[in-house]
Formats: sequence, C-alpha cells, structure tokens
Amino acid sequence: MTETDYLIIGAGAVGMAFADTLLTETDAHLTIVDREAAPGGHWNHAYPFVTLHQPSMLYGVNSLPLGTGAKDTNGHNAGLYELSSGTEVRAYFEQVMRRIFLPSGRVTYHPLSEYKGNGTFVSLTSGAMSKLRVRRKTVDATYLEASVPALHTPSFLVGDGVQLVTPHRLATVLRHGPPPSGYVILGGGKTGMDVAHWLLTTGVLPEAVTWVRPRESWLINRQAIQPAMDFFEVCIGAQAAQMEAYAEAADLDDLFDRLERTGVMLRIDRSVRPRTMHFATMSTHEIKVLQRIKKVVRRGRVRTIQAGSIEFADGNEPTCGSPMYIDCTASGAVPCPVQPVFQGDRIILQYVLSPRTSLSAAMIAFVEAHKHDDEIKNALCEPVSMGDTVADYVPLILGNMANQQRQSHDSDSRAWLRKSRLDGFSGLMAAVDHDDSAKLALVQRIRKAAPTAFANLTRIQRDREQQEV
Repeated sequence: MTETDYLIIGAGAVGMAFADTLLTETDAHLTIVDREAAPGGHWNHAYPFVTLHQPSMLYGVNSLPLGTGAKDTNGHNAGLYELSSGTEVRAYFEQVMRRIFLPSGRVTYHPLSEYKGNGTFVSLTSGAMSKLRVRRKTVDATYLEASVPALHTPSFLVGDGVQLVTPHRLATVLRHGPPPSGYVILGGGKTGMDVAHWLLTTGVLPEAVTWVRPRESWLINRQAIQPAMDFFEVCIGAQAAQMEAYAEAADLDDLFDRLERTGVMLRIDRSVRPRTMHFATMSTHEIKVLQRIKKVVRRGRVRTIQAGSIEFADGNEPTCGSPMYIDCTASGAVPCPVQPVFQGDRIILQYVLSPRTSLSAAMIAFVEAHKHDDEIKNALCEPVSMGDTVADYVPLILGNMANQQRQSHDSDSRAWLRKSRLDGFSGLMAAVDHDDSAKLALVQRIRKAAPTAFANLTRIQRDREQQEV
C-alpha cells in the first residue's frame, strides 16, 4: 500500500497555499488529490475577462510571487499594483505544481481523481481505485469551495426562447451571432459587476443594459490595500482610520458610514444602503463606470425569466425586446458553519484571517508544522466565518482581531507573518525606519485604537444580539 504523511483533498488556492508552506517548513511527504484536470480549483472555470480583485502580490503561495510586482499603467486599475488575469492565475498554479512541488520529490499529485474517504480515491479517467495509508493527517481543502458561474444551476425558471448564458460563455456566444437587443445582468455580486464593467468597456451603451440587483453590497476600496512602501501613507493610514472607526462607532450603520467617509468602503449607489458585505474590492474608476447603468431593478429574487419580462414575487418587470440574460447569481464563497481546524488526524482548512484565503491556509500549515498540541493550534487558528450580510461583518472583524492578537503574542507566528509575502502588511509596518516619525505615527494610531476598537465592536455585537432576542 502506498503511504504519505499528509493527504490533501483539493488543489485549489487553499490546498496549494497549505501544501506550499508545509513543504517549506517540514520534510513531510504530501499527496494531493483533486477533481480538476489542472491545479487552481475554481480558476479552471473562470470567465475569460476575470481578474483578481486584490493585488496579485497578496495571492497564491508563499514561495513564488504571482505577477511581476508592477503597477498597471492603464485601465480601471491604473496606478495601482497589478491584478492577474484568470489565465495568468491558472498558469501560475500550474507552474507551482510543475516547477516547485513535483521536483521536490515530496509531492505526489493525482488530478481528475475523486476522494471517497478513508484514504481512498478513484481515477475519473480510468475508474481505478487507489488506497493510501496516511501516516499523519488528511487535510480537507474543499470546505470553502466556491460556487462558480460556469457550474451553477439557476434557481429560477427559464421560459421558451430565452437566451441565457453564463459569463464564461458570453464572449463565445457573441462571436457567433448578431448582438442582442439588450442585456439583462442577473445578480449584483462581484461577477455581476465584472460583467457590467466588461460590457460597458467593450462598447455596449449603458441604456442597453438592465441590471437586476436584489441586494446592494459594500465594497472595499482597492487603493486601501496596496501593501508596498510607496502606498504606506494611504494604505496604513486607511487601516488607522478603520481602527478608529471601529473604536468610535455608535452602532452598525454608524460604523459603515464612518468607513465610507474614510474612503475604506465604497458603494455603487449612494442612495441605497447596502445590506451585504462580501469583501469585493474595486477601484473608484470601476465604480464610476458601473454608475452609468441606470436601469437597475431591485425587486428581490427572480422567479422566471421570459423573452420579454422578468417575474418576481411581487409581479413582472418588462424588458426591451428579447434581451440576452447573463446569469451571475452563483454565490461565490458559500458561508459554511465553522468547526475546529485541527481535529486529531484531520485538518479542515477555513478562514482564520478572513477573507484572505491563501494567507489563512498558509498560516494553518505553519502552525501545523511548528506546534504540537491541537488546543494550542486551534487557539492560534480559530475559524472566522465569511458571512453574507452586513450584520456578519462585526463578528468577522472581532474574530480576525482575536486571532491576530494571539498570533502576535506567539513569537514564531509573529516572525513568520512578517516574512510572509501573503500577509504584506505585517512586514510593511515592521520595515518602517525608526527615524520616520510620520510613518511611525500611523502605526501608533492603529495600536492605540485597537483595544478600544475591540471593546466597542464587542458592545455593538452584543447590542445587536440583544435586539434580535
């Protein structure tokens, strides 16, 4: 029987980031089993115009930078650090596997294979069953698996003669026929925003687009997450203002109002108060483009789409002619109930520094490599749920702050985070010259506000819970 130290289920960003750190920090042998034909998880099904919405330097695995570290010089991200395309991300994960993992001699990779439990997996090409003896642990890297548009089944009915496409097929369909009379974007999440932006920047007139947005979302200003010294005042200044908003807010609505005034949070329509928060990140330029679409429908979830109308619970909304419907209703990151990360001979990879998937997985691997008691490991890596609504934001931030405090008090974890390229911000603040009083003052603002921020957020959360009883 074949043996391995760690059996990792899933070769997406989470599994790859975990494997990379474990490979660096230990001498363990790893076996990776994945349903996809290539590493990269949901990126194998990404639509052609998708990009990262965070700087490339914060994504991927620790041992290999993603991208060139350059700034974009044109387009919606001009002046900010590059955003890798879906094609670049897929090629990157392939490079990690082929140039780092496999040449190490300590990684075995089984693509197109379905894990069946108890160390058993089956090849999807041959049907052959394989059995492993796992000497240490089985690692579930699929718990946070994303729901992607290409594999999504609509929750609404589709009438006869309706042209419904997913974003990954959009460009292909348009190449094989005349342009439609109009477009209807179904879904107000990041995918819907990407599609809307792509349509407008490829020449579609705003009046030809109807956008069904059942819920509005708060968005992160990308300028506030540029982890480089030339953005220090903007980036760390935004973090200081954010921490002070946490410390001073009277309630949840006041908190988001303050975050918006600092420039940390953005919204597409300032006349509508967002009730969701998925940490989608955008530039102010992108927001201005999206604001050109005026036909926005806010009537709840779609029940049925017809050639000339959309049915909602409260009635129908007519459409112009027979438009092309674009299904952007896949939920992306699906909120999952949290459970302990370390469970004896199992590890369940989850957010421990939400919403940073790569950093969370790498942090868990580091703790696994250097700590030897599940109680200690779980204390350093308490899972933090991504959530879905604005009400989920405060417990998420409290969970992050609690983990960061415990990790900063652990010398090994603190030193690793400062060197980790996936963190970016810890190393940035640690690198400040002791003679640079302006930068030190920003760091001090964060440290000064943090205890009050934690106490005040705890009060806001307690007040909300009491109101709900």
